[in-house]
Parts: sequence; C-alpha cells; structure tokens
Amino acid sequence: MNNIKRIQDALARQGLDAILLTDEKNQRYATGFAFTDGAVVVGREKAWLLTDSRYIEAAEKIAGGCCEVQMFDREHSLSGLINAALKESGAEKLAAEDEKLSHARWAAYEKLLGRTLLPAGGLMMSLRASKSASEIESMIRAQRISEKALEEVLHIIKPGMTEKEVMAELVYYMLKFGSEGNSFDPIVVTGKNTSMPHGVPGDTVIRDGDFITMDFGSLSDGYCSDMTRTVAVGHATEEMKTVYYTVLEAQLAGIAAARSGIPGKLIDQAARDVIEKAGYGAYFGHGFGHSLGLDIHEPPMAGPRGEAPMAENDLCSAEPGIYIPGKFGVRIEDVMIIRKEGAEVITRAPKSELIVLNN
Repeated sequence: MNNIKRIQDALARQGLDAILLTDEKNQRYATGFAFTDGAVVVGREKAWLLTDSRYIEAAEKIAGGCCEVQMFDREHSLSGLINAALKESGAEKLAAEDEKLSHARWAAYEKLLGRTLLPAGGLMMSLRASKSASEIESMIRAQRISEKALEEVLHIIKPGMTEKEVMAELVYYMLKFGSEGNSFDPIVVTGKNTSMPHGVPGDTVIRDGDFITMDFGSLSDGYCSDMTRTVAVGHATEEMKTVYYTVLEAQLAGIAAARSGIPGKLIDQAARDVIEKAGYGAYFGHGFGHSLGLDIHEPPMAGPRGEAPMAENDLCSAEPGIYIPGKFGVRIEDVMIIRKEGAEVITRAPKSELIVLNN
C-alpha cells in the first residue's frame, strides 16, 4: 500500500516540486514501508526512499515498486543522496513537514541542502485524513482483532484481579489474534479510578459492584483501531445504570449527527446536549471524538473547537463520557466512517445493554 501518486497530485495542486518526508508515519503513508532513520523524497515524477543497511533489503522488497531505494553510508551521506534526488528531479520548491520537524532539524536540513524549505505539514495531514478503501480495510481488520481480544477477556475478569492483570490479558490476546502491537498504551481502570479518562493501569483490585473501563487498540498494516467499553462486575447500582445509558444515548446522538460537510463541533454538541440535559454536563470535559489512522490522534477533531468540516471517508472516534470524581466514570467508544449520507460505525462489540460480568 503506497500513496506516492496522491502526494504527487497534491504537490502539483500546491505549486510545489518535491517534498522531504522524515516523519516515520508519513514515510509509511508514502511508500508502505516503516523505518526509523532516513528520508523519503517525493518529486512530481519520481520518488526516492533513502535508508541505511539495517532496512535496505526490506525496503527494496516492500517499496521498490513505487520508488527508487538507495542506501546511505560512510561514503554516501543522507544529505548527499537527497541533493542528488532533487537535482535529478529538477526540484526548486522543496516542501517539508513543519509540524513534525524540530526547529533545529529544520535549520540543519536547510544548511545541509543549501536551500530554503517550504512548510507543508498540512499537505500530508489533509491527504491522510480521507482514507482509501485499502486503508479502511486495514483499520477494520485491526478493530476485529480488538473485539476478539475483548470477547476473551470478558470471560476472564473477576473480583480480585488488578487493572494491570486485565491490561496484560488484553495485550496478550490482541497479539495472539494478529495485532502488530498496541495502537496506544491501553487504559484499564476500575472502581473510583474510572473517573479518570486517561487513568494508568495499576495495582487497584477489582471488586464486586465496580465498573471497569477498558480503552485499547490494535494495529494492522500500521493502522490503528480504538475502542472503549465500560462493564460492571457482579452488579450495578441504579445510578451506574443511569450514567451508562446517558452516555450511550449521547454517543448515538453524536453518531446520528455525523456526516461529511458537518463541522466537528456540531457532532460534539449533539452528544453534549444529551449529557447536559441529564444533569451531567459538568462531568464531560473532553471532546466527542478524534480522527485516527497511522496515528491514534489525527485531525480533524469532533470537539467543541472543531471548526473543520468532516470529509467523506474520514474515520472518527465516537467517545463521550461522564466522569464523577471520587465515584466512577463511564465511556463508550466506537469508530465511524464519515459518509455523505451519515456515519458508518465499524465497531461491532456489544454496547446496547450494560454488560454485568458474573465470572
């Protein structure tokens, strides 16, 4: 999977001759190959992947069909190979990732290449926002892995286990079912800790009557999945049920409001209205959702400040929550594909009824 042609078309539209890619995720998006050192140069007519001896064989196998793969070493510096590629392409206007490069590295590249770099980080992020069919397939595969892992772990959770132990089981099963790794550090919290949206799994023990919130994701072809489920152990109080179903209603309202052309803040507001009407507005502090892809957080955002309209084939999380300090919290998260006619939810894990575990 590579996107060289899409990048070349974008260069032409923006009047640029070439772009220098040093961010690992942008390099993978361009060539289909992930590596940690080197660069990718995409010109109007040709592309180059420049790496070292650790990756050269794999790079030629994976990316050799879309770009020229070259190796830098003691005799052939990386900057020298970049300059040679730019000379071959006749590029004058060279863009770079202003949102990814530090000021020091930006200045170093300008010095080494003897030219001024033009900021174009937004070019890559705008391309990556709208997913191709193959990218969506990869993200759905990652989601199915996560769902299989959750199904297994729900049969394991019981009072006396710790947050860390549940997290370890999730990670194990995601890897067992084919994940390339975690799309982010999993969040597993229980009891009062569920009131912390990004709580860190620790040694807190699960007790009868507790909520457990699990937020986790798998990787397939480098693409992320993301999901959250909150379940109860043993039994749930009426207040716990009220909060759970309020969050569910808010999530469904946000999903119903989502379609291409709608600013993210309106999707957020549809969900926020439900929570505020139920009297829990003060306990929903984050945005409704975020886009994702090769990174777990990508623009555009579906939050109170989300002015950018959602585009067709954007993928966006749907994850409202209510978090009552010192008591408990609930979050339910799916991922949806933004379509012209509405949102297509790709998450299949059950949520319509609060799951109460009695293992």
